[in-house]
Amino acid sequence: MILSDIAEGTKNTLVTTVKGASDVATATRDAVKTQTVGTLKDIADISTAGMDAVVQVTTGAVAGAGEIGASVGSVAKGAVTGTILGVSEVQGDVLVATKKAVWGTVKASAEVGGEVGEVAVAAVEGAIDAAGQVGVKTEDAVREAAVGAVDAADAVGTEVGAAVRRALLSAASLPRDLIEAAIGGSKEEGGEEEQPSA
Repeated sequence: MILSDIAEGTKNTLVTTVKGASDVATATRDAVKTQTVGTLKDIADISTAGMDAVVQVTTGAVAGAGEIGASVGSVAKGAVTGTILGVSEVQGDVLVATKKAVWGTVKASAEVGGEVGEVAVAAVEGAIDAAGQVGVKTEDAVREAAVGAVDAADAVGTEVGAAVRRALLSAASLPRDLIEAAIGGSKEEGGEEEQPSA
């Protein structure tokens, strides 16, 4: 996987600060939040370029999972939570960031050979965790996160999209009614390669 400068910087930060940590998810969350805030403060237009940077940050975090000896799922959860907290801190659009952060983690997971269904569930869990901390309604966070996960999986392929749908719907940790409502409206066929729009 070829990483952008932002993704490479996130990966390096993650490897440096998280490797050997006893609580990988918390250490990842904190490192990614700091990276997100720093990245977004350097971008003039947070609403457009900044939200694209969110995908880069989460991609870098997932790419670093193997180097820190952590599961992609635990890194994805911490990365999504940290990204949303960082976007909230710089007063960016938290719901757009939620969708893009989850999209980035799921897409990157497929590229590094992670268990995409597990990562999608972990990423949605991370979005739910962050929602409570930044004052966003759980149902709004779940909707954006689930759609981001399914859109990313569909971009990889039809089989991956179906696997993510099954994982999201069968996860005991996720509110099934909200997941059903969210992904019932997402596209059924795979193959789209573009990032989610705002």
